[in-house]
Amino acid sequence: MGGTKHIDAELITALLREQHPDLADLPPTLGAVGWGNQLWRLGNDLAVRLPWSADDTDELLLKEYALLPDLAPRLPLPIPAPKRLGRPSMLFPRTWIVTTWIQGEPADRAPASLESEAADTFAAFLAALHQPAPSTAPTGRHGRGGPLAAISDSFAHFLNDAIDRQLIANPDQVREIWHDAINAPDWNGPAMWLHADLHPANLLTKDGNFCGVVDFEDMCAGDPACDLGSAWLLLPDGAIDRFLKGYSPAPEKATLRRARGWALCKALVCLIVGDNGLHGRPGGKATWAPPAQAALRRLVSTAS
Repeated sequence: MGGTKHIDAELITALLREQHPDLADLPPTLGAVGWGNQLWRLGNDLAVRLPWSADDTDELLLKEYALLPDLAPRLPLPIPAPKRLGRPSMLFPRTWIVTTWIQGEPADRAPASLESEAADTFAAFLAALHQPAPSTAPTGRHGRGGPLAAISDSFAHFLNDAIDRQLIANPDQVREIWHDAINAPDWNGPAMWLHADLHPANLLTKDGNFCGVVDFEDMCAGDPACDLGSAWLLLPDGAIDRFLKGYSPAPEKATLRRARGWALCKALVCLIVGDNGLHGRPGGKATWAPPAQAALRRLVSTAS
């Protein structure tokens, strides 16, 4: 698609007037700028997601538009339910969508602090999400949901990058945890529906507990360990055991070993993003570093 023109409130209003005129009188305000999309709140109850980077975001938005309406009713936490589809036009050459607006603060800025409540809420959400997916379900990008061996090169790259940036003090212990995880038996159950990108900016909180989940662009089918590993990144200290007891069916030991590997990889990426960006993208997201550091501490402290 190439680059995308500057996005502002005037453009969003013009797009709505062109394709969804019944929404054009609702005021748009900038909500967040992610790696691939900008999120604009539209009035009180809706949001507009528009791609701003030159990658495959259009296809991913179409995936959300197709999959989330059936998913939302069976989940115990609110997710952005697609309401309208925006097509490429002379005004804006990309696909865009209108969704429901989910109230809450991103967990990288307002971490979950209620140990028991957050553990129970996250366990219930993942148990409801992790249901067998049909054969037509998408495959995860960048190896998400697949065998850990498929991302071993990426893990080594992220670990070496974090070491070079002096972001971790215990690389040998990190390698030991990864070695145990990658040698665990692969998932042999049915491919489960996964969010596949559960990091602190994609969970919303209110009053110390989770209250919503956003950004389902990477939704796919595969090994539930990919999502379970996010617990080390998202939950407060002391909550992992309660989370694992609340998740049903109880994860097997091999799944927990793989989950710890996914947790390591997610934490390293968040450390790097928190330091000064990733994959050549400018800047960084400093709020991603503290939960990543906490996750590494929890993983290392409980290593066998």
